[in-house]
Amino acid sequence: MKVKIDLPYPEVMVEEKNPYYADLLSQDYAGRGSELTAVMLYSYQHFDKFKENKEFAKIIAEIAEVEMKHLELLGETIKLLGKEPVYKTCESTRGDCIMWSATNVDYETDLKGMLEINIKSESTAIKTYTNHRKIIKDKYIKELISRILLDEERHLSIFKTLYNSL
Repeated sequence: MKVKIDLPYPEVMVEEKNPYYADLLSQDYAGRGSELTAVMLYSYQHFDKFKENKEFAKIIAEIAEVEMKHLELLGETIKLLGKEPVYKTCESTRGDCIMWSATNVDYETDLKGMLEINIKSESTAIKTYTNHRKIIKDKYIKELISRILLDEERHLSIFKTLYNSL
């Protein structure tokens, strides 16, 4: 089962430094419903199911790897925008940042419950990325978000298919 769309990721570039865009992307990078949370959530699910359900464990590990690539791309972009890619979410309007926490991960052990969480997580990521793509005017970042969205939509489709097969 292919978990990643067969299209290259765009080169990480920005039109100019922009701390506001970096703060927006920090939500995708290390927020509650972020790439970092997805990597940790899917890694946990893999560890929990690697003996019990090898097929799910293999798929979820591959998805975690794709999410890790997204994390890398976002971190590089945040750096180019002029901020450090620390695992935190920043709100320029509030003027503060919230550090990422392992409490962002839902440690569900039931496969059906895991898939429900994953469907919700991917749906939230798609919504957030879509919103950020509308707000951000930088053509390079919009291109990156559009490419990441293709993978996220694929992951959502996979999770829905797995859920419906239970």
